Amino acid sequence: MSEPSADTIYSSFEETANRFPDRVAIIYLDEKFDFSTLSQMVLKFSAALLRLGIQEGDRVVLYLYNIPQIMIAWLALERLGAIVVPVAPVYGAGDLRYLVNDVGAETILCMDSNFNYVNEIFPDTSLKRAIITNMLDLVPWWKRIVARGFDRVPRGAFPSGSNVHSFSRLLREGKPAALPPYRLSGGERTALVLYTGGTTGFPKGVPLSEGLFLYRVKEWRRASEAAVPLGKGVTALAAPLYHIIGEMDAMGPLIVGGETLIMLPRVVLDALFDHIQRYRATTTFAVPALYRMLLEHDRVDSYDLSSLKYCGTGGDVLPPEVGVRWLKRYHTPLYQGYGTTEFCGAICMSYAQDGPPPAGSAGKILPGSKWKLVDPDSLEPVPPRQPGELLGTSPYAVKGYWNKPEETKACFVEIDGEVWYRTRDIVHIDEQERVFYLDRSVDMIKHKGYRIAAAEIERVLQEHQSVLAACAVGVPDKKAGERIKAFVVLKTDSRGVSGYELTKWCRERLAPYKVPHYIEFRDMLPKSKVGKMLRREIRDEERRKSVEPQKDQQGHG
Repeated sequence: MSEPSADTIYSSFEETANRFPDRVAIIYLDEKFDFSTLSQMVLKFSAALLRLGIQEGDRVVLYLYNIPQIMIAWLALERLGAIVVPVAPVYGAGDLRYLVNDVGAETILCMDSNFNYVNEIFPDTSLKRAIITNMLDLVPWWKRIVARGFDRVPRGAFPSGSNVHSFSRLLREGKPAALPPYRLSGGERTALVLYTGGTTGFPKGVPLSEGLFLYRVKEWRRASEAAVPLGKGVTALAAPLYHIIGEMDAMGPLIVGGETLIMLPRVVLDALFDHIQRYRATTTFAVPALYRMLLEHDRVDSYDLSSLKYCGTGGDVLPPEVGVRWLKRYHTPLYQGYGTTEFCGAICMSYAQDGPPPAGSAGKILPGSKWKLVDPDSLEPVPPRQPGELLGTSPYAVKGYWNKPEETKACFVEIDGEVWYRTRDIVHIDEQERVFYLDRSVDMIKHKGYRIAAAEIERVLQEHQSVLAACAVGVPDKKAGERIKAFVVLKTDSRGVSGYELTKWCRERLAPYKVPHYIEFRDMLPKSKVGKMLRREIRDEERRKSVEPQKDQQGHG
């Protein structure tokens, strides 16, 4: 079986759907959608969006959980040449307002349960219309009645009006015959914008081109091909679709392999186990923290997960003991990759054909990608076989952030006529081009696979009227990779301000995964001679604390 030869996301899907119309494309809440059915829904929704006025180049926000509607909308927007902007459905009004205005979106597709946030930001954003859906919109009526009878599905009220539309109604009324012929080409055209943590404290949009996305997603699938032949895969989606891991893992089956994608609105471990067992899932990709949770789940032995042949991991460093435990239990390794949103998923991956990856390896540099190891201060190349900061580029590479010239200048550099992305991560690369991760930028916190900007947490804390200064760092944690710890200096006239109050303040202004787990009050924070806060000193201090108890335990063992 061969891969699609088309050069756009939509035409690759169309080619796959035409070749395998009767194959199951998506499984969701025990409902199966074959490629022919999915293709028709995409065309109907695309026609409905066109009738609403959505055109090539428009940015459309997808504020949804992992439900089939997000895949239908994504492909329908690609059919029109619009730009997809997936954002976390856990964002509150503050984050959502910023993202909508930053990307200049006029349309948002959201859950009925989070429409209240959309409604709140309508007056002070560029939004002109909202499309509302529900977790049960695409399941039979009798399942909706049963689910609502047991109150198992969150629901939200939303008004009717000229600027609020129902996903279900648009899907029913879409007329594919009204669509113009599809003549878009791929290459440099921006297909989607994904937001990632910003060093200034504000998320920054990463514009990903058709050419880069297709190049990466095809290589993503090739990594597992020796374990799962093309056309035989069943992917259990375990990453959110606003994260680049979820983007790669979800779109691969639909546009590369003509394979099945299992979708769950949210990852609940027993539900994930049940779906892997019932539908004989062959592939999944998740952050290391999720694999630890799977291994330590009380009921994991009640399920048969032997169908899994390629389990990938990324978003954080894989703890060696998690990899060893997984291999011992399931007799297949965890295949690690390394990348960023700016690389569109990965610059290196572990290929099944190479066998179990060496300890500490994040895989081989992908064919077609280029890399340099440089001194992070001078950007001069480091001597051969020495570690350095990883710079990377590739065909159709990201060359800058959306609407962020200062961040672009700080994170991208031109060398010999090519634009390279600075990872700020220190790695070693051996003679086989295998990457070994050593250290990362101190400004980013890795919690359960999320890259969280310390500056964003600090900015929110410093907006509190009683806070003079704040510093956020990641502290080592076996289960989550890192926990977020904030150090706060209060103003001299502030009394009675507690960690509970500041945590509540953060919860009202940050996504849940960005809220500090610990808050420590201090009289002062370390600073350099020019007044720059020395975050590294605090981080190193916390790391020493985490190591010392282990040494004590070993000494008394």
